Amino acid sequence: MPHGRVCSHLLAGALLIAGPLLWGADLAAEPVPVTLEARDDGWQLLRGGEPYFIRGAGGSRSLEELVRAGGNSVRTWDAENVRGDSDVGVLLDEAQALGLTVTVGIWLGHERHGFDYEDPAQVAAQYERARRIVERYKDHPALLLWGIGNEMEGFAEGENPAVWSAVNDIAAMVKELDPHHPTMTVTAFVHGARIDFVHRRCPAIDIHGVNAYGGAAVVPEQLRAGGATKPYVLTEFGPPGPWEVPATSWGAPLEPTSTEKARFYRDSYARAVTAADGLALGAYAFLWGNKMEATPTWFGMFLEDGTPVAAIDAMTEAWSGQPPADLAPAVDPLRIDGDGVLQPGSEVEVRARARDPEGGPLTAHWSLREDSGETMTGGDFRPTPPLVDGAVLAGDVASARIRMPQEPGAYRLFYTVRDQAGKAGTANLPLLVPGTPRRRMPFPVYEDGFEGMPWAPSGWMGDIEKLGLDGRWAAGSHSGSHSIRIRYEGRAWAAIAWQSPPNNWGEQPGGYDLSGARALEFMARGEYGGERVAFGVGLIGADKPHPDSAVEALDGIVLGHEWQRFRIPLAGKDLSSIKTGFVVRIVGRQTPVTVYLDDIRYVN
Repeated sequence: MPHGRVCSHLLAGALLIAGPLLWGADLAAEPVPVTLEARDDGWQLLRGGEPYFIRGAGGSRSLEELVRAGGNSVRTWDAENVRGDSDVGVLLDEAQALGLTVTVGIWLGHERHGFDYEDPAQVAAQYERARRIVERYKDHPALLLWGIGNEMEGFAEGENPAVWSAVNDIAAMVKELDPHHPTMTVTAFVHGARIDFVHRRCPAIDIHGVNAYGGAAVVPEQLRAGGATKPYVLTEFGPPGPWEVPATSWGAPLEPTSTEKARFYRDSYARAVTAADGLALGAYAFLWGNKMEATPTWFGMFLEDGTPVAAIDAMTEAWSGQPPADLAPAVDPLRIDGDGVLQPGSEVEVRARARDPEGGPLTAHWSLREDSGETMTGGDFRPTPPLVDGAVLAGDVASARIRMPQEPGAYRLFYTVRDQAGKAGTANLPLLVPGTPRRRMPFPVYEDGFEGMPWAPSGWMGDIEKLGLDGRWAAGSHSGSHSIRIRYEGRAWAAIAWQSPPNNWGEQPGGYDLSGARALEFMARGEYGGERVAFGVGLIGADKPHPDSAVEALDGIVLGHEWQRFRIPLAGKDLSSIKTGFVVRIVGRQTPVTVYLDDIRYVN
């Protein structure tokens, strides 16, 4: 019988952290003890015996700029791939040199990515990985807290006891190995069973980290009402998320301007942190950097090129008590006549209003992109939607004239203004060309990692105990920074199916309509050459309630040592419901078989 299981790069033994400590030449560096003190009026965090209030940001863009803004700490979500392929040791060294501290994250698997907390092998591997991280970094003088997991409970009620058992077991191990730094686990807000599990059923957790956006201001009230017994850190906050704002008639969320976002940072910090003395130990603003999440500008406190926006001004004032001498441009929402539903090829004028608080000149840039259409990615990687060439006919600080594409679909118009001091303001506007949009091709199965991809590699079959999977293999990728590495050490066979939703063997709806795709293309190679494999699209037969609408295979493949492009033809096939986006089967031999894959995608 097939067995649903995934072992991501975070669990692959070959990537477990090892090697010498990184912080300079002082290999005997002493940790700075961090303790929690219960007072009559609440909780106090102490570092080196002195009161320490967290004025932090999540991310690692420019630590020098964080210091200039009055920040004193940074937070990571894991200890690997903190900046590209570098681990957290590099960041700890840099933070120490600048007088900053670091809350080091230990990533725990998410069930929506295919992690199974009922699988003892996966849970044990995750536990050992956490142990190695702690053993490596526990004595670094810049270490402040251990962040054990981030939203690993999911977005619903967060009531799976197996998840919390794993969290508490890791926290207990951390405390045994490192008595000098408190443990924290981070949840997606505080609803459902989260307060009960963190405060009453996880005794090895010292601090409740809470990620909250539009609802950040009510977190202290919710914690108190829920009977919280531990202090908290606001571990992510910023503007309201795409799931918390008004939307257009076609469901596109209306992103606040950079000026409006700055107000949310300021107000959330004042109400959820400053006003919660004795409960809040501080906060980490999100995001000290830039990422594509719903849009390229929604959460970043910097633009992609490193230009700061008004959120940094707001946090500078909150942290230091004084606003910066030069403020970012102030921007109002974009305006348009009508509701933004525009015919193919039509032209429209969009009006803007922006000013430099210091009275200086501004420059403007306009661009039209396809809209992502995704509002709940959970922070997973998403590629930035492509630009629409030739859409901006004219544009300046006050207005732009736009020609809409011929292709039906959702689009978003972006407006960026810059001042002479090197700061920026942003706004955008959703637009729609009515009609039935085609599935945009290429449609990815794998792009530089498993996180955020449509299908999860959760369907493990055959001799799975001798099978290993790494989705972020950094050596010798075909494109990007990473590729897939699969290693099979058995003599029979083993296979992995990419499933939607994870662990879907035909008992659940799901999948994707890929009508219009003509093939699945991918790159593959073997470690040495001669590796025998098979590839496929679809797996679930008509005997199941929710089958794949097509099942196609490419059998009898013998790989070479160099990258080679493969193609599974799909023209004329029913691709209306593909729940198994990709399948790879490896035939064993006397010596281990290692296969590499990259750039897996559907094309038209």
